[in-house]
Amino acid sequence: MTVEQPAGPKGAAGPKGGQGARATVRGRATLAAIEAAARRFVARKGFLTMTVADITQEAGRSPASFYNYFDSKEALLEYWARDFVEEVKTRVRPAYRHGVPAQDRVLESARGHWDTYRGRLAEMVGVSQLAMVNEDFAQYWEDLCEGAVVGIAEMVARAQREGYCPGADPRLTACALVAMLNQFCYDRLANGRAEQGVDDDACVRTLAQVWYHAIYWK
Repeated sequence: MTVEQPAGPKGAAGPKGGQGARATVRGRATLAAIEAAARRFVARKGFLTMTVADITQEAGRSPASFYNYFDSKEALLEYWARDFVEEVKTRVRPAYRHGVPAQDRVLESARGHWDTYRGRLAEMVGVSQLAMVNEDFAQYWEDLCEGAVVGIAEMVARAQREGYCPGADPRLTACALVAMLNQFCYDRLANGRAEQGVDDDACVRTLAQVWYHAIYWK
């Protein structure tokens, strides 16, 4: 099965500066510091409350240095979102290969979702929050979730052909599971919880158990 992923919000682009500000070692270091600072802040306090001043204070840089690379914090998130797409494709592909037993398929899928959320926490939190107030990001978030919904709906349909979950609506079941996955990951990892120590294996096992039993019952 091929899982299609969105190309990113309209207008997503890389940092400003081209061969200018980014060309020097100092310029690259500044950009890296800005990105790392923004990621830390989003992981602790979310995207909507973050300001450019918060980012530059966290990075130990001047506000002017931020605007050498991005016009706004939204432009920074657009840049992250575009870069995020290829990683999503890579993470979800193994779980949908043929010949994998159902329980292993669900466990791999749950781990892929968890690892993506943890590894790209700033993107997941930022996009989901900005989707509440920005039409482009709302569409991007919907498209991003749609890939998971389609994959799980096919998993449900396949299970039904084997006699499981009779009468369940494949798409609605998939939508419910994706909502559960996203909210669970947010609750366990966002707002600084990822830095406090999280039992990744226990969380993945829990997600997989709920996911599996939501589909494979008679």
